Amino acid sequence: MTAAATVPVEVVFGRPVRHPDPERNATYWARIDAIVAAAPELTTAQRVKLRGIFQQADRQEAA
Repeated sequence: MTAAATVPVEVVFGRPVRHPDPERNATYWARIDAIVAAAPELTTAQRVKLRGIFQQADRQEAA
């Protein structure tokens, strides 16, 4: 667990650094979080379609 303490927060949470300035980077991701929070929930049909798209991409990469 000590390795996680030395890794930047952006890497741990899977968020790339968009700006070298930490304040601008935090502002950028706060704006993205607000946009995502305002978006409507996906319907079941949308989830099924997206799942199929991503599984198809995995199969194409394996081939």
